[in-house]
This record gives sequence, C-alpha cells and structure tokens, in this order.
Amino acid sequence: MSSPTKRVVAWSTGTVGRHAIAGIDARPDLELVGVWVSSQEKVGQDAGQLAGLGRDLGVLATDDKEALFALEPDCIVHTAMVDDRIFDAMADLTEMVERGINVVSSGPVLLCYPQGLGLDDLVGAIDKAGEQTGATLHVNGIDPGWANDVLPLALTSLSQRIDLVRVSEIADYSTYYQPVVMRDIYGFGTPMDHVAMLWQPGILTIAWGPVVRQIAAGLDLTLDPELEEIVERVPSERDLETVSVDIAAGTMGAVRFQVVGKVDGVPRVVLDHVTRTHVDQEPQWPQPAEGGGCYRVEVEGEPVMRIDFTHHGEAGDHNVSGMIVTAMRLVNAVHAVCAAPPGLVFAKDLPPITGRGLVASRR
Repeated sequence: MSSPTKRVVAWSTGTVGRHAIAGIDARPDLELVGVWVSSQEKVGQDAGQLAGLGRDLGVLATDDKEALFALEPDCIVHTAMVDDRIFDAMADLTEMVERGINVVSSGPVLLCYPQGLGLDDLVGAIDKAGEQTGATLHVNGIDPGWANDVLPLALTSLSQRIDLVRVSEIADYSTYYQPVVMRDIYGFGTPMDHVAMLWQPGILTIAWGPVVRQIAAGLDLTLDPELEEIVERVPSERDLETVSVDIAAGTMGAVRFQVVGKVDGVPRVVLDHVTRTHVDQEPQWPQPAEGGGCYRVEVEGEPVMRIDFTHHGEAGDHNVSGMIVTAMRLVNAVHAVCAAPPGLVFAKDLPPITGRGLVASRR
C-alpha cells in the first residue's frame, strides 16, 4: 500500500540543500511546496534552477519563514549550515516543532544523540514542543549519521561476542567545498600553533561523542562518564590547493582524531577520523578501501567483521556524493519521521528506511 504524499519544505539550497530538492522531486510520495533561502539574490528564483536541475519546479524561493510555516507542510527538510551557529540553529528547529511541523535536519549533529552532553534543558524544550504539537525532529546524515549509527548497529546483529566497535571515516577533503568548515572549524591552512574550533577540549565529544554514545545505547552498554579525545595534527609537506582553502607548506594539512568510549577503562566503542587534504599524506594512517575515501565499520569479537562503504558521484567525486547521501538520508526518512513518536527521535529507534520509489525515477 502506498503512503499518502507528504508536503515538504526544503530549508536551504546550498551544497546539501540542492541535492535535497532534487531528491524530493525524485520521490513520487513527496511534494515540494516551499523553499527557504538565506541569500537575497536567490529570493524569487525557481527551486529547480537553484538545485541545478535545469528546469523549473514551479516553487519560488523565499526568505520569509512565516510564509513557509503558513503552508503547514508535513515536514521540513532542513540542510542549512549550522556548524558556526549551533544554538541559534537549535532554536530554529525547536520553533519548527512548536509550529507542529516535523523536521529532518543535517545538524546540529550533536542532536543525533545528545545524551550526556549537558543539554537536557534544550533537548527537553524540543520534546515538550513535540508533546504539545505532535511533531517530531530527527537529525542525521552520513557522518555523524547512517555510516556510524545504522550501519554499525546492523552489523552487530551478526555478532556472537563484541569486544570493540570502531567506526571510521577515511577521506581526502581536497575537493570538499565548505570553506568555513575547512579553515575555521578544522583549521586547515592555519599555523600549527593555532588551535581551531574542533581541537578545543570537549568539542569532539560534543560533535562526535553522540556517535559513540548512540552505538553504546544500541548495544545496551553503559560507558564510563568521560569520553577520551585523541588528536594527531600534522603540517603539510608542500603547498597545496584545495577547493576550499589554500594550504601552505608547514601549516596544518592533515588530522587523525578519535573519540573513545570505555567501560571500566577498556575501549569498547571508537569513532576514528582520518582526514587528508592530499592522498599521499601520512601513509601509515588507515587507508581508504578505494579512491578518495570510505566509511569503515570494524567489529572485534566473534566473529571478526569489517565493512568498507564507498561512494562516488556519477562524475567520480566522493565529496559531491557525500553531499548527496547526506541529503537523501534525510529525504528518504521523511515518511518514517512523520510517523514517529513526537519530540526528538534517534536513528536507532526508527524502522528501516529505504529509497522507496526511486528506481528509474529520472523525470
């Protein structure tokens, strides 16, 4: 039995949002009814042109959020940049739930599973709003997201004994276009004595700790209260040009970081990131399964298991497809989130989500 069509607003048209619009258009059980933009230059433009589809969809972009709320959509697909405005973004999402609108969002990623972060009041406000209006909020994507919550938990269903779960992103970010993320948040191209946002104590626990804690919750595992943060930053050996930032020799060029969840001091769940800006950097660090990057899940125990998940766009680039898989995890979750209990809902608690209706969906 087919599900009733859900009326959807796309909230932003950036590197992820444009692919979300294309995905909404591709699904026969979703109808795009509105588009929000932050740029005055985009106001009044057709969503299809903003998404790069080369055709009009008959929906014009606006920066008037009240006009979009008045449409009373079933769901908002929220992909706006939030890494540099986390608490403002949480207020935005809370307001959407207060208006009785379901939301799937790519951030703030700490909302993937915020337990243990000391944000009970903010999370409580979302849950209270959901209880009053019946609306649901789900935050996910690819990482933090599907590659390190749904995928590893599914793999552990094959285990007889689990000693350690390690989830990794191993990627070359040279073609990743997010200047704010690359320079301000990661610090690529900045002097080695500059401590960028991510490397401030406790920030990794806020950003990727939810990954570790959600896996632990899915395994009914009680972790030690404090997560361990391990960071190894290295300078570039030569001048590099990336699509987001130029990296001079001697400035920060690569990083490996880990967030470790322990039980009685023994590591049990590990989030591991190897981020290069050139494929030749730090060859002793874990290498991707192919091309420029992969997501990896390793389960030590009985049996020993490993999955390498790779993706790339039709034109070959893995960073472009990274935006697509982030967008589509949200778009494909719309029906499940609309049917979920009100308040903040987590990946481990949702039913299986598929690309229903997308086979041969080119219009």
